[in-house]
Amino acid sequence: MLLRHLGRTGLKVSRLGLGTLTWGSDTDAADAEQQLRAFVEAGGTLLDTAASYGAGASESVLGSLLDSVVDRDDIVIATKAGITRNRGERIVDVSRHALLRSLDVSLERLGVDNVDLWQVHVWSDDVPIEETLSALDLALSSGRAAYVGVSNYSGWQTAQAATLQLSTPGHARLASTQVEYSLLQRGVEREVIPACESLGLGILPWSPLGRGVLTGKYRTGIPADSRAASPVFERYVGEHLTPAATQIVEAVCRAAEGLDLSPPTVALAWVRDQPGVVAPIVGARTAAQLKASLQVEDVTLPDEIVEALDDVSAPPMGYPEI
Repeated sequence: MLLRHLGRTGLKVSRLGLGTLTWGSDTDAADAEQQLRAFVEAGGTLLDTAASYGAGASESVLGSLLDSVVDRDDIVIATKAGITRNRGERIVDVSRHALLRSLDVSLERLGVDNVDLWQVHVWSDDVPIEETLSALDLALSSGRAAYVGVSNYSGWQTAQAATLQLSTPGHARLASTQVEYSLLQRGVEREVIPACESLGLGILPWSPLGRGVLTGKYRTGIPADSRAASPVFERYVGEHLTPAATQIVEAVCRAAEGLDLSPPTVALAWVRDQPGVVAPIVGARTAAQLKASLQVEDVTLPDEIVEALDDVSAPPMGYPEI
């Protein structure tokens, strides 16, 4: 698998990342091991997790597999902090105290001394941005993280955070941002991507298959074994089961038929090769699904297909973007 630089840094990662959102919940340890083996055998290096995934179960499962499946030096571990769950309630805390404590717990779960990329999972107005960013500086200076980034920041939030770090000597440069980006969610093209290109952040799209909708599996209904049928993910997937999304999915499926490819391959190739994108984060329920996604490595979409998909999925643009 080809490697790309993570923003304006020296760190190189595979141009697909392996997402572990469901590890420890919908994906058990045996299935997770099969996915990890398939990913590293394909040349993948970027492994993405978070302290909040499965209330820490995702990090624990990944940590249990590291020694037996892959050499630590051959992978790039990325995790996130700032969201926790207490008795089902989502709690956001991006204070310096909470972030650094979360990082230490993440390192313990993963069984490592440091992570390669540590990211603030979400913005919060409750904490001054300077305090949140100071946690990133401390993680870097203490050796607990090699690179730092943010996630789910809007355009102005991304620009403010990146500029503060660049303008203050000794502060940690932001290497990346992780945002939802797919043919079904192109809102980041208005301001987030221009900010990243200007300030040197690499883009790590999460849910590049539109929460699974771009696979075409929901064209005729909701399969019993799909995430949309899961009580945990039903609402999450349902946000993309709309009439507008149906038109885009049909366009992807038509393109796939004409190119003799699968719909997921077409959708992944489109987002992987967008400006500023470093590595879409691909999550899968099974190893077979992941292997199908990994076939995108040898695919480049024809320009006319890209243009057609651009047209059918174009987000509304206007003042002040254009």
